[in-house]
Amino acid sequence: MLLDLDALQALDAIERKGSFARAAAELGRVPSALTYLVRKLEGDLDVLLFDRRGHKATMTPAGQELLREGRHLLLAASELQRRVRRVGDGWEVELRIALDTIVGIDAMLALVGEFYGEQCGTRIRLFTEVLTGTWEALLAGRADIAVGTFSNTPGLAGTATGYQSAPLGDMELVFVVAPTHPLAAAVEPIAPEIVRRHRAVAVGDSARNLPAVTIGLLGGQDVLTVPTMRDKVAAQVAGLGCGNVPLRDAIAHIEAGRLVPRLLAESRAVGTLHYAWNTSQRGKAMQWFLKRLQDPAVRRSLVT
Repeated sequence: MLLDLDALQALDAIERKGSFARAAAELGRVPSALTYLVRKLEGDLDVLLFDRRGHKATMTPAGQELLREGRHLLLAASELQRRVRRVGDGWEVELRIALDTIVGIDAMLALVGEFYGEQCGTRIRLFTEVLTGTWEALLAGRADIAVGTFSNTPGLAGTATGYQSAPLGDMELVFVVAPTHPLAAAVEPIAPEIVRRHRAVAVGDSARNLPAVTIGLLGGQDVLTVPTMRDKVAAQVAGLGCGNVPLRDAIAHIEAGRLVPRLLAESRAVGTLHYAWNTSQRGKAMQWFLKRLQDPAVRRSLVT
């Protein structure tokens, strides 16, 4: 092998310390050992790394380029060593968390930031799903934890084993329309037959294989389907339809007059949201998140 980490470490120390002698002292070696490493590397690469014509050896452009790129290798090797040790200590290389789009991303990011304070090195992968798709991500092995599932068991998935769930909390919803929408002037409480005449905005179930479901739609109602809750709110602000949205996402628009809350004769509650996880996984990152999700304040932050 032409390049090795030992030689790159020697080059790095020589450049930082300014001499072979001081670099050798830092590395706990004799100067002749560093001189041997450098000359061998020059011979292997068939290129001069140091210009020795003056009183002090200076690094050539080739040496500077090798050191510049070599430091990336040293950093990667150091990180690999730390990561291997952490995995050996029980920390996962990566933890994948599927969030239903109804869950507050800001609260989850705050939780991830708290996790980073552990400095364990586990990479976190967050991604969003909708309705049955959130459970499906867990059952299909794409996620280790699913947050914001609309049921405590994957009933549509059949008898799945090896998974456990716990309540996350109740989502506070509000039925809203744009001020220009016909329902903004309707007499309250608004009957279902009147709501049915107007287009609903719904977030589409992201399930790929399991049967998709809908929540809060009336039979025969026209539907505009969008990919995320953020898009649903935007569509309703634009006057393209009506529907329930989390109060958390609607409150600023209500206060600014971009959305109008309306009282329905029959409200359809989402019910209790849950979080679920793969019980076959015992990694420390998984256990950290599950422990934090037991905190009522953390759960509340994700649904309000």
